[in-house]
Amino acid sequence: MGARIAYIGRMRAFADLLDRLVYTPSRLGKLRLLVGYFRVTPDPDRGYALAVLTDGLVTRLPVRRSIGLLLEQRRVDPDLFRLSRDYVGDTAETVALLWPEPFGPSPPLRLATVAEGLAAIDPAALADRLGAWLDCLDVTGRWALLKLLTGALRVGVSARLAKTAVAMLGDREVDEVEEVWHGLASPYVDLFRWLEGVGPKPDASGAPIFRPLMLSHPLEEADWATLDLSQFVVEWKWDGIRVQISAVPGSTRLYSRTGDDIGRSFPELLGGFDVRAVLDGELLVVRDGIVGPFNDLQQRLNRRAVSRPMLKTYPAHVRLYDALAIEGEDLRGLPLVERRRRLEAWYQAVRPPLTDLSPIIEPVDKAALEAVWGQTRGDGIEGLMLKRRDGPYLAGRPKGHWYKWKRAALTLDCVLMYAQRGSGKRSSYYSDFTFGLWRPAANGAPELVPVGKAYSGYTDAELLVIDRWVRNHTLERFGPVRRVEAGLVLEVAFDAAHRSPRHKSGVAMRFPRIARVRWDKPADEADQLAAMLRLIDRPATEIKS
Repeated sequence: MGARIAYIGRMRAFADLLDRLVYTPSRLGKLRLLVGYFRVTPDPDRGYALAVLTDGLVTRLPVRRSIGLLLEQRRVDPDLFRLSRDYVGDTAETVALLWPEPFGPSPPLRLATVAEGLAAIDPAALADRLGAWLDCLDVTGRWALLKLLTGALRVGVSARLAKTAVAMLGDREVDEVEEVWHGLASPYVDLFRWLEGVGPKPDASGAPIFRPLMLSHPLEEADWATLDLSQFVVEWKWDGIRVQISAVPGSTRLYSRTGDDIGRSFPELLGGFDVRAVLDGELLVVRDGIVGPFNDLQQRLNRRAVSRPMLKTYPAHVRLYDALAIEGEDLRGLPLVERRRRLEAWYQAVRPPLTDLSPIIEPVDKAALEAVWGQTRGDGIEGLMLKRRDGPYLAGRPKGHWYKWKRAALTLDCVLMYAQRGSGKRSSYYSDFTFGLWRPAANGAPELVPVGKAYSGYTDAELLVIDRWVRNHTLERFGPVRRVEAGLVLEVAFDAAHRSPRHKSGVAMRFPRIARVRWDKPADEADQLAAMLRLIDRPATEIKS
């Protein structure tokens, strides 16, 4: 038994978990693997594993530079590495395979040793420490270690799924874990003690914690046919990202819909909430009351630091539409109309800067609402939201409570220009596609210019056929990327078009996905760039209630 406990606490056990997760496609299968690992792995290793799976083990170390230095020290030929990386399609896997095996037995390496070592290490010493760790591991262990360090696991496990597995240890709902999560820190020993019934529930009452969000269903034709409009509140669906502001006196956090703390990217929003409240809203870029396109907001997302010019050029704003708690009182059990009344009264009293209230739409009937919906694209708005008036705030996606009525997707016939090999299970296939539209060149001849990239929308069977076509019609190779003949037309669906100086075309698509492969259509009959230019959204003007 002692030997078994020693094994499951090792890095090898975590590596085996990641390896099995990659090849387990089903959600239930992944949950079984995670629960089994968390149940038998001792503290603090399982807590550090949870941190890795939920992006809680953040390092700011020169990992890639250290890997390059190590390869040079181990005399790995750079051309061999480049060719191998091109063939394998993944840096961590390539290094793990090329790394020379140690001459003799090495001491076992624990995940806790790695996590705690990274927290205390001098960045200049990372290469030597990493080399010693790699020497302690087999090829799977080396792959897992490098994945951990680069932060690109790609094993099909979201933070929510990892938390769900942890909750299952104590027969709890994942929302119970979410509600204490942001009051905890890795390696989460108190969390595991509570879930296993040997310790109290962690107290997060004094922290600005995340509450799971209520989500919506797409409005289908059958829903619309039977919907009683008098039972619903109608709001605009703003083209930003869903956020939650959680504040206690002296501390405010801005969370994404998945519970990630994104406050460091929007520091100007955190200073005006010296209150106790949990608010639901939409994060936007707003200039003089006018909502900027989503592309403006993207300039601010996922930044570790934000410069003064960035703050001025892309001013952040939160448009509020619901309240989960105010002054310590949980409002989630109240009907929507009462929560809205409380939100409006609170807002009139507090008026936090860089915020406003999202207005309510009051159509007289369904025909009038359809007319409003039909104008949303022209107004630069993503669509409408329909929310049951008497509904409480329920975590998750309860049926029949909230509906999103998004404007119809746009489509264009584009020509495949480049194909890139994917990652993980798709590393052997060309599955990421860059496509373009025609425009007249200076000499009058048509030329293709890129407008977007997509890696979804096709079936596994279609992927095999497209991959074969790419290999048979390649003109040039650039590492894992191939430039192909202008011969394959893809019908691409997308939500909006916007200006983009990063593209030669000057425009780009938002959320492009492949609707179908047009094997029947010649490439010279694909759409012109002018057709996309006509689709560029104008900013949404300020809408009064």
